[in-house]
Amino acid sequence: MQLVHERPDFDFFLRGADGRHALVNERSLHASFVIAPDRLVEGWQASDAGSLRPVDFEPVFALQPELIVLGCGDTQVFPPPETMAACLSRGIGLETMVNAAAARTFNVLASEGRRVVAAFVIHG
Repeated sequence: MQLVHERPDFDFFLRGADGRHALVNERSLHASFVIAPDRLVEGWQASDAGSLRPVDFEPVFALQPELIVLGCGDTQVFPPPETMAACLSRGIGLETMVNAAAARTFNVLASEGRRVVAAFVIHG
């Protein structure tokens, strides 16, 4: 049996993530970041998902997602209601989950051609 390594048809994919780091393509990241299938935004100024304000999502909104996957670290934490409302008022879905699950979800949605953006809170 011959095995073939299949590469995704998008530029950036997550090999894994937890609350302390993430592996994007072959690069290890140790600070919060935002990722879309065609874009990586490093240095996202987020340190706690539970205190994210709508203004903190501006780099995410700029990528025009239809869905945001928020990786909140090792423990699931939801952003404040006004932040969730800011997403919904723009017609953008927001799903919050631990980083490992967010990485898997991002890859699946990106492979389906969805306009997904994932934002990861990394506790360095």
